This record gives sequence, structure tokens and C-alpha cells, in this order.
Amino acid sequence: MKKVFTLATLMLALVLTSTVSAQEFSGIDKSPMDMAAYPTDYKVSEKAVRIIYGRPQLKGRSMEELAPTGKVWRTGANEAPEITFYKDVKFGGKDVKAGTYSLFTIPGADEWTVILNKNLNQWGSYFYDEASDVARVTVPNGSDATSLEEFSIAFKEANGGAQLVMGWDKTRVAVPITM
Repeated sequence: MKKVFTLATLMLALVLTSTVSAQEFSGIDKSPMDMAAYPTDYKVSEKAVRIIYGRPQLKGRSMEELAPTGKVWRTGANEAPEITFYKDVKFGGKDVKAGTYSLFTIPGADEWTVILNKNLNQWGSYFYDEASDVARVTVPNGSDATSLEEFSIAFKEANGGAQLVMGWDKTRVAVPITM
């Protein structure tokens, strides 16, 4: 009986091992997800805001091809970014309640419209619904001499709060956030 139990255990282990080792994984995402949070210091566990977004790359294309001027853009790659405010804030001067929102933008030559939308889990901007906007703010479009190949979002401490800074190619856009 002991031999039968041992044999059965070994066969089960063999089946489980072959099943696990047969698992296939997809390759690395060409537009990997990234995350930024404020306060930026990793030693501060109580964050005020966090954003998760996809990082598209130019790869020889123009920013205009990927984020067309005057059209709603998902503000990154793949899913629309989701930004979580852990407390009530002023986002570009607009009152926003604590919660999680999708982030969209409308790029412009001189200014960008930055949009917080209450519909989550959206792929791209295909199903964007303006009626679900929580806040829309217009901010100036800046530039930098340094070109960024990958779209990037960061938080920068400013004026007793933070700025949500987006950069791609030579374009820089900042939205003030006060807590």
C-alpha cells in the first residue's frame, strides 16, 4: 500500500510539474506600464495621488501621429491611465473628490485640455464619454530642449502641492494639484 501511495504521489507531482513548466508567457510589452506617485519619496507610504499609465515610444514616428492635435487621446498607450487621489484635491483649480478616474487629454499647439473621467477600465479612447467627465482643465503647452523617446508622467513638488508633469518628445505639460 505504501508503494502505491508513493507511486501515485510521484505521478501527481510529475503531471503538475509538466503542466506548470508548459506554461507559455507573452513577450515584453512594447509599451510597458509605469506608475508615478506623490509624494515621490519611497519612504513616504501615505501617498496623496498615484497614476498608472502605459508608456508609448516614438520609434521614428511623430508625436502628432500618436497623439493627434485637437482629438481626445488616452494619454499613453493601451488602457487609459487611471489616476487615484487619496484625498480631495484641486486639480488645475477644479475641486475633485478622492477616488480613481481615467485620464484623457486633448493635445493642442499652445495648450492641452486635461480630462478626469469617472469611467474606468477603458481601452484607448474609443469609448470616451464626455458626459462622464469630472473635471476639464486647460494648461499651457511647454517645451524642453531634451527630447523624450518614451511618454513619461512624473510629479513635481510645487507651490505647496504638486504638478502632474507629462512629457513626450520636446513637449511638456504640467497640471497643478493642491491638497
